[in-house]
Amino acid sequence: MPISFKNILPADFREGTFAGRAESAAGPHVIAIRKGELFDLTDEVATMAGAAARRAFSGGRHIGPAEDGLPEGWNLISPVDLHCIKASGVTFALSAIERVIEERARGDAAKAAEIREMLEDRVGSGIRSVVPGSEEAMALKQALIDQDMWSQYLEVAIGPDAEIFSKSPVLSTLGHGALIGVRSDSSWNNPEPEIVLVVDAHGDVVGATLGNDVNLRDFEGRSALLLSKAKDNTASCAIGPLIRLFDDRFTIDDVRRANVDLLIEGMDGYRLEGTNRMSEISRDPLDLVAQTLSEHHYPDGFVLFCGTLFAPTQDRDTPGGGFTHKPGDRVTISSQRLGSLSNIVTTSRDAPPWTMGIAALMRNLAARGLIEKL
Repeated sequence: MPISFKNILPADFREGTFAGRAESAAGPHVIAIRKGELFDLTDEVATMAGAAARRAFSGGRHIGPAEDGLPEGWNLISPVDLHCIKASGVTFALSAIERVIEERARGDAAKAAEIREMLEDRVGSGIRSVVPGSEEAMALKQALIDQDMWSQYLEVAIGPDAEIFSKSPVLSTLGHGALIGVRSDSSWNNPEPEIVLVVDAHGDVVGATLGNDVNLRDFEGRSALLLSKAKDNTASCAIGPLIRLFDDRFTIDDVRRANVDLLIEGMDGYRLEGTNRMSEISRDPLDLVAQTLSEHHYPDGFVLFCGTLFAPTQDRDTPGGGFTHKPGDRVTISSQRLGSLSNIVTTSRDAPPWTMGIAALMRNLAARGLIEKL
């Protein structure tokens, strides 16, 4: 069925500027929505990374009202292409506690409940009350070490350095409506509803979108060295629906105030809801961008998952067993100013293979006479 942007974009979409990507039989297109009207920018700028670097979101071929959707035969895909896919973890107090739980339970969901109660009582109030990297945070760290309560996850929760990692290869992300994958051999996993900042080649944040940073709690819980295996798998990263560009109506302050809602609807009738409140983040989003830049350069820009406080503990099948995905789960992530991102869960083994890599994209653009429009 054709996608109506009216159903997946925020109610005020006619007042904002949005950018994204769609795919036709010819290949990927860069699209924009301005004042509620849909435009194809591809003949002027062929990649989203190039559009962001040059702020090239005006002009283009007018398609029609955005609420009428994409042209027949076109599909919405991830709004990012050549950007590096980066993520920040343990940026909320709750997520810090949950990571320590994973570590101490060694990835065993059945042991998590009793550890959770103990850690919340002894650690929760402390890490909620300090600024990461401050003298108070360092004093708390020493107190927790003395109590044998310290963890590598608490180091990145309240220490001076944020956890920044590479989530997914360039061009591997999925968009709204796609199948999203968890490893077939994972028995404890969950979605991570997050705001994703879009940063251009100059290091400037140009806008924001939504993302699902799928996490395998059993793998990472066994060892932090399994982070890459827990995070980077086929179909394990969804971004969308479109990028909302910053302007005088939508700024980084709207990101700081945003709520990100999650709804999981299982084919078995299971339903789970949660909210990620950005006001509770331990580190400012722009500080996370600065730490990602660090001593690095990103010539095609990057996107940055800002982290989540959501960690589902609601039992699904057995008491104390917690939550884990089942194939067929519908995961919907939404935020008032950014719209809605919805995906159906499958396994990474069974998800459609990723075929449009960098070489394939370059060949496609060259064949269409667009290689100079990067």
